[in-house]
Amino acid sequence: MASEASASSAAPKPAVPEAYRPVLAVEPPAEPGADAGAPDGPGGGRRREPTEEKSQRKRRLEYPPAPEPLGVPVVDNHTHLDFRDGLVAVNVHQAMDAAEAVGVVGAIQVGCDVDSARFTIEAIEAEPRLLGAVAIHPNDAARLAERGHLDAALAEIETLAAHPRVRAVGETGLDYYRTGPEGVDDQQEAFRWHLQLAHRLGKAVQIHDRDAHEDVVRILLDTPDLPDRVVFHCFSGDVELARICNEHGWYMSFAGPVTFKANEALRGALAEAREDLLLVETDAPFLTPHPWRGRPNAPYLMPLTLRGMAETRGVEADVLAAAVANNTRRVYGDF
Repeated sequence: MASEASASSAAPKPAVPEAYRPVLAVEPPAEPGADAGAPDGPGGGRRREPTEEKSQRKRRLEYPPAPEPLGVPVVDNHTHLDFRDGLVAVNVHQAMDAAEAVGVVGAIQVGCDVDSARFTIEAIEAEPRLLGAVAIHPNDAARLAERGHLDAALAEIETLAAHPRVRAVGETGLDYYRTGPEGVDDQQEAFRWHLQLAHRLGKAVQIHDRDAHEDVVRILLDTPDLPDRVVFHCFSGDVELARICNEHGWYMSFAGPVTFKANEALRGALAEAREDLLLVETDAPFLTPHPWRGRPNAPYLMPLTLRGMAETRGVEADVLAAAVANNTRRVYGDF
């Protein structure tokens, strides 16, 4: 009898949100491009590769269980709901229902090429818990410039960015990890163009910065009319970069990597960052936080990152969540 009582009083096992459960236990992923791409439909047509980029290790494509809900609601600063991952396709309403159930009450849907920017406009018009950001990703900027298509892409981004529910231009910036020296000039030119657009429209700017900290900071400091709100999406710098952001009032948005065991330098930057400049994000479907690294990511998993951040800073999760919520409102306004 004692064992039965113990079993009945045990806490229920965390469950995967219903929308993220495959219909069949071994349902194969759809072929690339098989999804409709509409916000009310099964999600975007782009898919993440089922293997890790460097190791070619097969990924587990099941979504993780939902974490314990946050006590204070927050917003996911950066997510890609058009990018299909895992064994199931989830539309924007299902994604935000699952997120809201754990205290993630909104998200910034980010379009980083023309197709995903169009999806973003459809999504923010269909789902009131979403705001948008649109831009040409630095890697795409270099590729488009090489083919002579960059100007046309930027012209469409300029039109889409004027939408009143698009609150940021992004993600833009520099990425020297994927693009070699031949694409540096095109990336930098496109970055400056996006900064000017954000300033002209009175929007925030979301920066993608990979292996390019020095040049990103230099361009920001050399730009005479910066946007009022500058956000380093998926902050990847060290203490020195955090101090530069503190000095200039640039926001730092942390994602799943801050919970990875090896990232002590990143946690040092988090500890250094001003509380009034902190944001949190998923960058879903990428960068799933510990303990589910490598599995598909989604906005409903963001509480894991926020709690990891709170532990690093030595504060209660609710205290950090309240600060992040206030910061998010200052950057993007009300939903």
